[in-house]
Amino acid sequence: MPAVYGDRMTTFEDAEKESEYGYVRKVLFWKLIVVVDDVDDDDRVWEVSGPVVIADGMAGAAMYELVRVGHDNLIGEIIRLEGDSATIQVYEETAGLTVNDPVLRTHKPLSVELGPGILGNIFDGIQRPLKTIAKRSGDVYIPRGVSVPALDKDILWEFQPKKLGEGDLITGGDQYATVFENSLMEHHVGLPPDAMGKITYIAPSGQYSIKDTVLELEFQGVKKQFSMLQTWPVRTPRPVAAKLAADTPLLTGQRVLDALFPSVLGGTCAIPGAFGCGKTVISQALSKYSNSDTVVYVGCGERGNEMAEVLMDFPQLTMTLPDGREESVMKRTTLVANTSNMPVAAREASIYTAQLRSLNIRVDELSLIFSLHPSPFSLNIRRYNIMLCVAPIETNECVIVVGITIAEYFRDMGYNVSMMADSTSRWVKHCVKSRDAEMPADSGYPAYLAARLASFYERAGKVKCLGGPERSGSVTIVGAVSPPGGDFSDPVTSATLSIVQVFWGLDKKLAQRKHFPSVNWLISYSKYSKALEAFYEQFDPDFIDIRTKAREVLQREDDLNEIVQLVGKDALAETDKITLETAKLLREDYLAQNAFTPYDKFCPFYKSAVERGAGMDGQKITYTLIKHRLGDLFYRLVSQKFEDPAEGESALVAKFSKLYEDLTAGFRNLEDETR
Repeated sequence: MPAVYGDRMTTFEDAEKESEYGYVRKVLFWKLIVVVDDVDDDDRVWEVSGPVVIADGMAGAAMYELVRVGHDNLIGEIIRLEGDSATIQVYEETAGLTVNDPVLRTHKPLSVELGPGILGNIFDGIQRPLKTIAKRSGDVYIPRGVSVPALDKDILWEFQPKKLGEGDLITGGDQYATVFENSLMEHHVGLPPDAMGKITYIAPSGQYSIKDTVLELEFQGVKKQFSMLQTWPVRTPRPVAAKLAADTPLLTGQRVLDALFPSVLGGTCAIPGAFGCGKTVISQALSKYSNSDTVVYVGCGERGNEMAEVLMDFPQLTMTLPDGREESVMKRTTLVANTSNMPVAAREASIYTAQLRSLNIRVDELSLIFSLHPSPFSLNIRRYNIMLCVAPIETNECVIVVGITIAEYFRDMGYNVSMMADSTSRWVKHCVKSRDAEMPADSGYPAYLAARLASFYERAGKVKCLGGPERSGSVTIVGAVSPPGGDFSDPVTSATLSIVQVFWGLDKKLAQRKHFPSVNWLISYSKYSKALEAFYEQFDPDFIDIRTKAREVLQREDDLNEIVQLVGKDALAETDKITLETAKLLREDYLAQNAFTPYDKFCPFYKSAVERGAGMDGQKITYTLIKHRLGDLFYRLVSQKFEDPAEGESALVAKFSKLYEDLTAGFRNLEDETR
């Protein structure tokens, strides 16, 4: 239906008459009204402003189109269209936005810039480089409406074309050049998936910026130039040639995960747990030590001190390569850090912002008040001097889709990428919860909660990449979930567990006992065990049987503990006593790891497998006799974790094999003596 503006009419079919500008009709407020005083029986009502704006004059706009709102050019995204009105999700603080402020259309969706320079960078939720903004603004907060290119257009990169020349045909996904990005990663430059044609020009070897033309194609008589820079809409998955079955384990360096509940490169994992159980620590450990080629670490609404720790620690961390070189972890890592610039207490205080508005105190000034207060958070911020995002928490949705799009870009190069999302609960809580007044479902979440989560996790997987040379890549998603009070029946947790294939459930009681990683071996599971059977058979034919026996021992211990609480341990049979002691050895000396030690912060898979295999022999003799006769061997067994992987695989395997032989001989001697 045509919309009328003054003396002229605009139709959706008449693109030439579409206006570049709309105007703000209403700034929506969250359903919270605070009465702050009563004057002459007339209530003065102050409302807490939110990030949702309704604009008129938006005929011809598209869903998820990027717009600039107000005179400060705030970044927003259209999330609903009705007639010539558009509901806009603004990804920055909307304080000061008034009715009739302009809304500028960009005629393009929210997109990310892809090219050399992503690795080692730190972005906010809408891919604004925090370091660049900090230099330009000279402030620790992001100015509203700031517009900075995501990637530096002036840096020169060493461009090396492949064996292609004029007249050669090339299609979407074909890799036509390499760029030396750092000593750890080689950046493969590929043709965008929607392009094809005959090469009419390809740049020779040399140094170019990402905006320089390095390739020209001709297709159906039309020539088109390409640079090393690509843009891709974040809500559109990058296309692939085929989906492949995953068959390679994701090795994390954590024994309880690698041995009992393994994931695969291209898998989906969830780490639900109450606050303080170690979700962030596990995510960071995977980022540091996993066998992924590239890591995209996404902080979705995390507390400022946690993200400050990440931003400070990661650039200082190093990893040891197979050839012995030490390289910075940041050379293979991209950080997308979106967090409120307010401490947790300030978030809660935001519900009282109405009273502060009556005193002309703005929300960003409220943040300044908290940052000046001598709290642990503010001390962290001042000590780290880290640039944190001032945008509203609603930017979390952008964080997720920006992170997964960057991960898909590196996957298309043929790399195995891991994306750590910490935490998806905050993304869902602040973004998926209804903004459009739909009918809510369980706990106030919309009915499409599971579908929205599935649309994110389905972008994981191992794939055959488009174009040549023939290659495969993978995206592994590890999502931390923060159920309130550790209640796994929470809608977000329940919906997540119905989607992911690996469940690493964290136990608050284990965390309170300082047992880390606090993964509960009784409730956790992995559905990838069958897919990895071929890998385990090649590594150790006995691995699967030993793992099954270890799980049985741990489950049997849980059953026996109920009996022990009733009648005591002395009333148990000798075999049950041995089971309890074996389970204790598994729990305390194998499953627990100390991340602050050089020998146990990372456990190679060969060390995990040999440790486990060495301790599972002989269960036919009384526990007292075993303890008396084989005490020295048991001490050597529990001391295996103190072996430093820096000694090398061959040296450690030789030690473990010798111990296994000694244990086997010791039990055989006991059997011979007791016959």
